[in-house]
Amino acid sequence: MSDETPQNWAEGILDILREAVEGGTPGQGTAFLDGTGADGSGNHGLLATLEGLDAEQASRDVNGSSIAGHARHTAFHMEVIVRWERDGDRGPFDWKGSFHPAQVSEEEWEAVRGRVRTAYDELVAFARTQAGGEAHGDATGGLTGAVAHAAYHLGAIRQMVKAVGAGA
Repeated sequence: MSDETPQNWAEGILDILREAVEGGTPGQGTAFLDGTGADGSGNHGLLATLEGLDAEQASRDVNGSSIAGHARHTAFHMEVIVRWERDGDRGPFDWKGSFHPAQVSEEEWEAVRGRVRTAYDELVAFARTQAGGEAHGDATGGLTGAVAHAAYHLGAIRQMVKAVGAGA
């Protein structure tokens, strides 16, 4: 039997979400990041990957989408989870429209990156309000969905970074 204090269900899920969004700690093991950022330097999560790009790079079309579009959509998804769980808002949600506009100015790109950070912070804060209670399907499903979704879009964005020739 382990001497470690058991971790509540929400914190365990949030650890993995944190890795996807904030990245891993250099020199320490990670759950899934491969030890490199898109440029090969560190365990970059979503936020650091986005910070390494300017608006022109984020706006380039890659197979009908853009990094800015993926970032905007990822923020929207986290916002929807909070609205769904906290407010009972069941939509409808404009998932397709959440990728637009795909092209951004420098000011808009700064706002998109800020939106990703804010949506993530709000999702984490909401999840912590649920952590003391019993795990239930909506909360656990929403949080695990957020992990899968953020990790998916991090991977897509990192591939797009390579395609646009950026060193994020």
